[in-house]
Amino acid sequence: MKRTFLVKLNTSKEQFDALLQTMRTFNQACNFVAAVAFKFRTANKIKLQQLVYHDIREEFGLSAQMAIRVIAKVCEVYKRDKSTMPRFDLNGAIVYDQRILSWKGIECVSVLTLKGRIKVPVLIGDYQKPYMDKIRGQVDLLLRNGVFYLAVVAEVPEPPKFSPAGVLGVDLGIVNLATDSDGIVYKGDKVDKAMRRYEILRAKLQKCGTKSAKRHLKKLSGKEKKFRRNINHVISKSLVAKAKGTGRAIALEDLKGIRDRTTVHKAQRRRHNSWGFRQLARFIEYKAALAGVPVVFVSAKDTSRTCPVCGYIDRKNRPNRDSFRCVQCGFAGPADHVAALNIAARAAVNQPIVSGDCLYHFGSPQGQAPSFREG
Repeated sequence: MKRTFLVKLNTSKEQFDALLQTMRTFNQACNFVAAVAFKFRTANKIKLQQLVYHDIREEFGLSAQMAIRVIAKVCEVYKRDKSTMPRFDLNGAIVYDQRILSWKGIECVSVLTLKGRIKVPVLIGDYQKPYMDKIRGQVDLLLRNGVFYLAVVAEVPEPPKFSPAGVLGVDLGIVNLATDSDGIVYKGDKVDKAMRRYEILRAKLQKCGTKSAKRHLKKLSGKEKKFRRNINHVISKSLVAKAKGTGRAIALEDLKGIRDRTTVHKAQRRRHNSWGFRQLARFIEYKAALAGVPVVFVSAKDTSRTCPVCGYIDRKNRPNRDSFRCVQCGFAGPADHVAALNIAARAAVNQPIVSGDCLYHFGSPQGQAPSFREG
């Protein structure tokens, strides 16, 4: 499987200036080519190259291969939406291929700039080192908070998936970010509290409208993303470690299109629209793949309304968001845990379960509710 890593460039002031000048000129050329692409309504690389190649070389002073990379970047963006003309940030990423960037061992890279090639030391952490000899294809040059990074893609061998001896169901939500079928709850109250704080501060800064406020808004946006991303990394790592340690597969709901299928009150729209379930599910997937843990997606229909003991489905089984009580057999418990049990049960139908777990009560005596606990 392919993985992307960020490695830091340890630039001198002269090297930083050379890279910054190259980056900004590259993106100026992208805006020029975007205007031509929009005028002629074409995202065809060959046709666009015939129209702009010589102009890029003469007006912006870019090398032949950099001119080709400019055209490729514009075509890739413009073909996504031809109704508007693409606009590129002057500090946007540059895609470097093997012709304009080469590695000198794993501690130095030779990078083409407008001032010629420069050799820049690379700072690589212990986490990235094992994968640096597996780098494949192009790399992106990024500028983040005044520091240049290379986003490199490495081919990482994917371990064979083991034959699971059960299924760990995981219900993703907003109030509780994740709840597994063992009853462990990963609450979202800290995330919600932080998001409310960011929202109040954002509103104040937007109302202020000064240049300083706009700079603060930009930093705030980055902090929000990092905070949410870190929470999702912690949760996904814990779930995958548990599944691997107990020899189980992970079952998730297929939540594609969930925002279009569900409605919420106006006061809840912000929480609903900022729900990061896709990122969390993606983190679980790739961490599970690295650990050899199988991941199964099941239908989300009625997972929170189905009784895991008798199988009875009714909207009345869930009288409110937090609780579940079967109107037929009386089984009761936290609604998110019940949903996780049902997710695991649905996946178990399609998985060769090695152990003797019962489909609905998961090792509990017939007719008795499994024990619940929150963590």
